[in-house]
Amino acid sequence: MSHPFAALTPDLVLDAVESIGYLSDARVLALNSYENRVYQVGIDEQQPLIAKFYRPERWSDAAIREEHSFSLELSELEVPVVPPIVRDGETLFTHAGFRFALFPRRGGRAPEPGNLDHLYRLGGLLGRLHAVSAIKPFVHREVTSVSHFGDASLATLLEGNFIPRSLQATYQSVAGDLLKRLHSLFAGTAYTPIRVHGDCHPGNLLCRDDSFHMVDLDDCRMGPAVQDLWMMLGGGERYERLAQLSELMEGYQEFHDFNPRELGLIEGLRALRIMHYSAWLARRWDDPAFPLNFSWFGSEHYWHEQILLLREQLAALDEEPLRLF
Repeated sequence: MSHPFAALTPDLVLDAVESIGYLSDARVLALNSYENRVYQVGIDEQQPLIAKFYRPERWSDAAIREEHSFSLELSELEVPVVPPIVRDGETLFTHAGFRFALFPRRGGRAPEPGNLDHLYRLGGLLGRLHAVSAIKPFVHREVTSVSHFGDASLATLLEGNFIPRSLQATYQSVAGDLLKRLHSLFAGTAYTPIRVHGDCHPGNLLCRDDSFHMVDLDDCRMGPAVQDLWMMLGGGERYERLAQLSELMEGYQEFHDFNPRELGLIEGLRALRIMHYSAWLARRWDDPAFPLNFSWFGSEHYWHEQILLLREQLAALDEEPLRLF
């Protein structure tokens, strides 16, 4: 049985864009996206648009519209994001069974890892984001939790037999020990969940004309503020990471207060991201794009690395968390 995205041909993409009133110039360029399908579409005598076709059955219509409303709310308050285009009061459209949205094209370059000037400005951007985020909660989006990102991920991997049999018991044991620690960590850390970007890696914060803007709120959800902050920090020795954190927080706290207790969640969030990534690949394995582009997923080498990463996260949980100066 073919995957639903197999029906998403260039002609269908053009027809979808034209169905809401645009005249294309028949140019379609597929962009790098696996979760959804994203295309740059040429528009006659206008700038190209970005057409995002949502993965069937992933989000409800209400959850997608809530993401769009969040983007528009941020944009109206002059937080630099790329919101969806509104046509006749609507942002989510359907064509031939596919749900899609259109966005203006907005390029840029990712921040330089460890660049302290970039970190200060990124902190300011994320502080502005969270000042708006804290106003009200999401109703239809997911909540960051150990159960959803950890327990459910382990269940997916074990039930689908994605882990080589020779390594399954070891992975299950290490992951089980880690999940016990994570449940205790999150239960013992007092924080107030807010609306967060959810996938705030440097590739989703782009610099153009010496200013940063955010893209791709597809994974926005409720969670601790630090979920949008920790991936901004580069590697290096502890003193280097403390200096990076200081710059990030200096910019951030100009616009929004930060609960320093959340810093203790960083390694836990990193562990959940590692597990969730493997489970994401497993859940998408019926999409032909995934075996084609992630052929190493079932190899023993990959799972040896995952076991090592989880053991490293167990050790990291015993280390002193980063602190603000």
